[in-house]
Amino acid sequence: MKYCSLAPTVVIALSAFSVDAFVANQRRSVAFNRDTQVPLRATPTDAIAALESSQIESVNSIAASIPDLGLKPDLSWTSADGVSIGGNAATLDARDAPGPANIAWLGSVCIANSMSSLTIFNGPLTIVPHLLSRCVVHADTNTMSFNLDFRPRGYGAYEMVDAAGNYPGPETLGRDAFTYSGNRKEYEEKFGTEEVVAFMQSTMASFEGAAAAAPPTELEMLTKGPLAISVTMPLTDGNVAAVKAAREKAAQYWLGWALEDSHAHRPGAPVNSQYVYDSKYRQNAYSALLPVYSSFFGAADGAKLTAAESGPLDEGYVGGGS
Repeated sequence: MKYCSLAPTVVIALSAFSVDAFVANQRRSVAFNRDTQVPLRATPTDAIAALESSQIESVNSIAASIPDLGLKPDLSWTSADGVSIGGNAATLDARDAPGPANIAWLGSVCIANSMSSLTIFNGPLTIVPHLLSRCVVHADTNTMSFNLDFRPRGYGAYEMVDAAGNYPGPETLGRDAFTYSGNRKEYEEKFGTEEVVAFMQSTMASFEGAAAAAPPTELEMLTKGPLAISVTMPLTDGNVAAVKAAREKAAQYWLGWALEDSHAHRPGAPVNSQYVYDSKYRQNAYSALLPVYSSFFGAADGAKLTAAESGPLDEGYVGGGS
């Protein structure tokens, strides 16, 4: 599969780095609770209804705090539109904020009985991480797939980490190694803090019978953050409640960062290079998501959903003041 290299000047073969090492080395990870004796009480309908109600509240809270976050009616799906994904009714609340908040895309998706997903891509006038918050319910197996990620805005060569937690240095990457190291440091100091790490760890520990999802593809490795959660678990009341709480807290973290002035574009910083990076990133994120949704909902509906949730990929989006 073709993808856009996020590294400005260096291309390294991903095969040189172990996928298993990357998965095993998620920073300060915790063990999964593998108790298989968990009661199956929740239903797909009730689970998605609860998650969607919570997601609507989160989006409303974001919109109330960011006045220039406006609706994109031409890219949204309302119940009146009659859109169906996998045989279930689907809605998409699409928004953006091309002004000071500089939100390139907010997509809030609900597929009845199947999925609740929130995706936020930021514009180049802010360094706030992108947000991925998604839960898919699999009725045939009574399981849930959950993904949560605060996605870095600068390339940190995260996919190159080895089993010991080390990254390639200048002997491999040249002077770019210092740039990538600086990007990782900025992310850890501003967003991947001890508090956020503890939140992600406690979230993992709160799940009943959870197991790691399949190893990430090359494109997923290029787009995921160092603290990403990707698990499957039984469909239970406890797991639905834990996912709901985690998604609400994640949206609160993201909103707090978005409202922090220190995360805005610095005068003189290279806006155009950030825009170029963001454009490549979103193309890779789209390409990484397509096979996931195709496997969940079939090729046709998977492609339709991926395109809708990803938002415009070729839109010249720099935002106010650029």
